[in-house]
Amino acid sequence: MKQRLAAIGTVETLPHRVAAFLSREIESGELNPGARLPTEQELSEKFGVSRNVVREAIAQLRADGMIEARQGIGAFVLAPEQRAAIRIDREALKDTHNMERLFELRCILEAESAALAAARRNQGHLDSIKAALDRMGGEERWEEGSIDADLLFHREIARATGNSYIHTFISFVCEQIRHSIHYARMTNPLHDLVEINVGEHVRIYDALVAGDPAAAEAAMRAHIVGAANRVGVKLPLSKAGGAK
Repeated sequence: MKQRLAAIGTVETLPHRVAAFLSREIESGELNPGARLPTEQELSEKFGVSRNVVREAIAQLRADGMIEARQGIGAFVLAPEQRAAIRIDREALKDTHNMERLFELRCILEAESAALAAARRNQGHLDSIKAALDRMGGEERWEEGSIDADLLFHREIARATGNSYIHTFISFVCEQIRHSIHYARMTNPLHDLVEINVGEHVRIYDALVAGDPAAAEAAMRAHIVGAANRVGVKLPLSKAGGAK
């Protein structure tokens, strides 16, 4: 175990690595809800790290809402429905099946968000969405700024729903897929990728301007399925396709 941690991270990242390892044990069911985590000393020996590293890792898991500390007793795993925070392990997203699940979640959230936004948007919302779209296709289109603009486009659509919870959830999910955008840029011809991506966003925007919920939902779903395909994830275009 000591060699395993040494192989995947430097001293500065050890708390994060220990937390990520424990998180995967929790998500996989190796550590069940209600189970008490091993003591600091036991975890220190298991991972070959200092107790300070273990404390920081436990603090991170607590902040992520995955465990709770009980004074004088220890730290215990919380069931998913008990967690006060949502967390997606970015290391886990290197697994294609997990990335597929994330894109499936995007389809559910963002297609409906686009439909609601088309019905509820005002001119201020459209102006903000168009400003992000212009950045995506402007001078920044080959640079990091276009990725920021892409994610902003999606957040502004969520804002246009008028539902702060939708905006919060989609803003969270947007940050999880930032890496997938970088990956798509590395594995696809950049010029073609930018043209296709901007075109998909233009169709979403046009449906929002038209105030057409069905067209906005369909355009958003087509974009997310296309974005998934560009990173090697296959999703069905229809709702009933049944991605795993």
